[in-house]
Amino acid sequence: MSWIYNALVGSGPQEVQVVPGSSSTPSPNSIPSVPPPSYYEAAASSSGKTGQRPAGPPPRRPLDLPALNQIRGKRIILASASPRRKQLLSHIGLDNVEVVPSTFAEDLDKATYTPWGYVLETATRKCQEVYGRVTANENAVEPALVLAADTVVVAHNGEVLEKPQNEAQHLQMLMMLRDGEPHKVYTAVVVMTPLEECQHPGYAQENCVEETVVTFDKMVTDELLKSYVRTREGVDKAGGYAIQGTGSILIEKINGPADNVIGLPLRATLKIIEKVLSNDEIEDGEEPTKI
Repeated sequence: MSWIYNALVGSGPQEVQVVPGSSSTPSPNSIPSVPPPSYYEAAASSSGKTGQRPAGPPPRRPLDLPALNQIRGKRIILASASPRRKQLLSHIGLDNVEVVPSTFAEDLDKATYTPWGYVLETATRKCQEVYGRVTANENAVEPALVLAADTVVVAHNGEVLEKPQNEAQHLQMLMMLRDGEPHKVYTAVVVMTPLEECQHPGYAQENCVEETVVTFDKMVTDELLKSYVRTREGVDKAGGYAIQGTGSILIEKINGPADNVIGLPLRATLKIIEKVLSNDEIEDGEEPTKI
């Protein structure tokens, strides 16, 4: 399960596609302009050969990208109480994120939506509720970005699985995922930023939905599933398991981004952050992206 480790701490340099057209200049709070250390110095520091580095991993330089530099040091709001999503955002250098959980009831009628549409609408309602609440406070600093996400697990029969409500349901959920065909995990991410120009509706909004196919190991025993349920690790997870934790032992393979199953697909999230910030300067007659 080395890919679990890679998903959490990174497996080396990653190629990131930057959306062209952003003319934003780095703010005074952007990363230092000094060049990064040489590879020799970095390797020596990482191995501790210099004798000067304190214990622990060496500090990681944040990504030097125009969109991230534009909002670094400003008010960034995560409309979710998930510590996993906050941790994942820190991997792209967004460390000082303010957590403002949404009060949206998340009670949409699943029968009227496709799983893709359901998770997107839920994430949109979360983001809009928090954005409206924080911008209504005239005494507070206006946020540079509000981000919300929602994750659901969809069984092979099309049933949308969210968080288990009790031990019996939890065990039944995991058995179904083990005994059935591979299931899908959808995460929708929605970002909003205020517009400087006085244009309706006053904000720009972008979204994405990522899909990952997960296959449980059919050799997992009922005893193991019962033991896992008793750990209570999966009680606050869609589908009832944590791919980044002990729940990884239930999984045979995945097809798609692992961080999407954890709750925030970083590659797709970075793309829509870049896109929504490029909409800050909207040409006459052009409307912000709407869902």
